[in-house]
Amino acid sequence: MTAAIAHRGPDEHGTFTAPQAGLGHVRLSIVGLGDGQQPMSDASGELTIAFNGEIFNYVELRDELRARGRRFRTASDTEVILHLYDEMGEDCVSVLNGDFAFAIFDARRRRMMLARDRMGVRPLFYTMQGSTLYFASEVKALLQVPGVSAEIDPIALDQIFTLWAPIAPRTAFRNILELEPAHLMIADERGATSRAYWQLEFPDRSEAPAYTNEGRAAEELRALLDDATRIRMRADVPVGAYLSGGLDSSIVSALAAGMTPRRLRTFSVTFDSAEHDESAFQLEMATALGTEHSSVACEAGDIARVFPEVIRFTERPIIRTAPAPLFQLSGLVREAGLKVVLTGEGADEVFAGYDIFKEARVRRFCGRQPGSRIRPHLFRKLYPYLPGLKQQSPEYLAAFFGAGDDPLDDPLFSHRPRFKGTAATKLFFSAELRAELNNYDATEELIGRLPAEFGRWHPLHQGQYLESRFLLPGYILSSQGDRMAMAHGIEGRFPFLDHRLVEFAAQLPPEMKLQGLTEKHILRQATRDLLPPAIGKRTKQPYRAPDSHAFSGAGAFDYVRDALSEEAIAASGLFNAKAVAKLHEKCRTRPASGFRDNAAFVGILSTELWLKTFTGAGRKAAAA
Repeated sequence: MTAAIAHRGPDEHGTFTAPQAGLGHVRLSIVGLGDGQQPMSDASGELTIAFNGEIFNYVELRDELRARGRRFRTASDTEVILHLYDEMGEDCVSVLNGDFAFAIFDARRRRMMLARDRMGVRPLFYTMQGSTLYFASEVKALLQVPGVSAEIDPIALDQIFTLWAPIAPRTAFRNILELEPAHLMIADERGATSRAYWQLEFPDRSEAPAYTNEGRAAEELRALLDDATRIRMRADVPVGAYLSGGLDSSIVSALAAGMTPRRLRTFSVTFDSAEHDESAFQLEMATALGTEHSSVACEAGDIARVFPEVIRFTERPIIRTAPAPLFQLSGLVREAGLKVVLTGEGADEVFAGYDIFKEARVRRFCGRQPGSRIRPHLFRKLYPYLPGLKQQSPEYLAAFFGAGDDPLDDPLFSHRPRFKGTAATKLFFSAELRAELNNYDATEELIGRLPAEFGRWHPLHQGQYLESRFLLPGYILSSQGDRMAMAHGIEGRFPFLDHRLVEFAAQLPPEMKLQGLTEKHILRQATRDLLPPAIGKRTKQPYRAPDSHAFSGAGAFDYVRDALSEEAIAASGLFNAKAVAKLHEKCRTRPASGFRDNAAFVGILSTELWLKTFTGAGRKAAAA
């Protein structure tokens, strides 16, 4: 099992066994280089931990524990968790500020405790074989267990082709689950049970706002962001930063550059297509900060070249190619000799930066006045990087964005156009798969997972919750985050996802985050001294990568043809072979296909690669 995930910890490995339990660990040594080996036991030998991630406030926690008489044998954050568990039991997670997934075997209580960080940065998967619980940071380790086999979960596939990711605890693998973010699990001889220890909460919209003075709110935000970055710079190895050229990564890089005693290393991806490339902004920011900057060029064919390997690490089908350039980027960081990078991920969820939030606001405007010819023009302002919208009529714009189509009290109002657009890819599902799904509706299950108080929140906060609770851990932090970085033994750290910052931002009134159609207003106010004006005033340009176009022309690899052949598609039984053949030909000859065709192409290709990688054959053959 540890050998299967050696890429996550190439520095050391270790095992622990007891009559009731076993723990294995592969180590990426960042803190306590000489004495942080794992699995680690306490002085009594009765508590043993295997821990992936970092506890960023371990210095303060260790000082508090020492003041209470606790003695430490190591300089690692791992030992801090053991002492806290010894004092607080499972409640120890409440004081941890970090990105973590860990297991503690408690020989005294004859139990195992599993825990995962609040925002879902670090993964933790598990399955039962008889009365035995198996768990790991990646599914490929579980597939080493006798009796555990890889089989696609059709419900998970439907969720991916609707919501972009499975709804946790479901995974792409039938009978293999993930521990949800902000959850812990206790396993003993009576069985295994899990519970939430934290949840993202927003104020009731009828309540008076907790913050009314924008200046004071900006000051508090800046202090929190400074500290969140400061404690994420803690490491016994150099720390670098990803620099996309956008607002968020530029803020994090600027803060980090002022906190490191050495010249900051920054890293970015460039594209040969002007539609996706942000290299001019990356270089401007790197020059302004004086960083030692490196970039990896994602050129025609590169995405297709690494895509099979990307699917081996995502361990699930995906509908966008965006993880592939990040896979290349983490390889660049590893080649540069670094193990840790800061990123700006999370700011769009926490401060309402995505276009989807602005789009929902315009759709609500249009829904209240469906006859207006003025309001649909606002859609053009949202997407300056989509030139095809410039000349369209108000009627076309309103229809394209579904303005007025959805009830204003729909709990998924903000995301309904995205879900509808993505679900159109299911037109390629086979009749066999449709029959197996039996009219299953992923959006209805998602609604059923919303908290009771969801309906009392402001519409912007509802959209933020959907993005932060489901898509962020389900896709952004996993397929684009942890899995691409850890594929090369790189640890990503996310100052914007410090839970103190997340809780603070949740209490801010909506207009401080989305002011009119200006996203992340309060964040811009709090950090305007850090950035050149051209960066600080930039409109959000979402990170994207070429999709079906990446597999045509110079990217026309044989594996693509083989995976999408009528024989292979028929063997899997998941998609309509003739419809897929037409789609493949369309994307090959007309690379500027729309969202549906791009998403379907990538989704189908990644599913077929998933089957080949993890089952070694088509679905029907594997099932037989």
